[in-house]
Amino acid sequence: MIRSLLFVPANSERFISKAHQRGADGLILDLEDGVIADQKRDARERLAQAVSFVGQNHAKVFVRVNSTDLMSQDAEAACRAGAFGIFLPKTKDPAYVLHLAELLDRVEGQMGSARKTKIVPVIEDPNALFDARSIAQASPRVFALIAGSEDLATAMNAEPTPDFLRLPKLLVHFAAKAASVLSFGLLRTIADFGDLNAVANAAEEARTLGFDGATCVHPSVVPVLNQAFSPSAQQLERAARLIAASEEATRRGEGAFMFEGKMVDKPIVERAKNLFDRSAAAKT
Repeated sequence: MIRSLLFVPANSERFISKAHQRGADGLILDLEDGVIADQKRDARERLAQAVSFVGQNHAKVFVRVNSTDLMSQDAEAACRAGAFGIFLPKTKDPAYVLHLAELLDRVEGQMGSARKTKIVPVIEDPNALFDARSIAQASPRVFALIAGSEDLATAMNAEPTPDFLRLPKLLVHFAAKAASVLSFGLLRTIADFGDLNAVANAAEEARTLGFDGATCVHPSVVPVLNQAFSPSAQQLERAARLIAASEEATRRGEGAFMFEGKMVDKPIVERAKNLFDRSAAAKT
């Protein structure tokens, strides 16, 4: 279960030194937009120590690589450093994912490692948007999908308002679920993090729509995401009562039954059971 993923500039000792204390389920060491051009090589070289350091409290560590000709060097360094996964920005088609998967096969083979580094394609242009399902199915290494708000808006000469982002983010979300991979995101830009109430509302909305978690650029957002994507005590209590009512209905030979004034059948009971699975995952 990954409810929160915090971006950390891979060239910043100050941010790296505190990243493991932020409580995020995932940390994304950023080699791309968070690092200026003349510091990218240094940031890449830091991965050898930074990956294990930021992951010392058991957060999953990802690396966002560059989408330019630096991608292969970045991905190899991330793999050799032991990153759990790679955020692949500006993923345009399945072939781009396969190219990275083949590189990782080669590097892991050289290392003699049985570990399979995961890939999170980032959908950031309208062409990729319509190929999102094929991208998600391109390799068994694909772990999740996410839509990039700012780059997608820029590619369409638009502003990343919630109204603009809602449809493309949902399309990527549906593609992820169709491919049985995780789906990360909020239906708003993560750059605007100052209003934590608005972020909390967006995270709650995303959870009800089936998103698994979301990224953030500031540590103040981490507890907001962790809370929103975790079942509340009230939700768990209601789910327990619903499951108990289902078991009683089964003993009576009833496939559907009334609960709190509504008709309940198998899919609703399954959702209640899934809440307990999410709660258990949040505690591990």
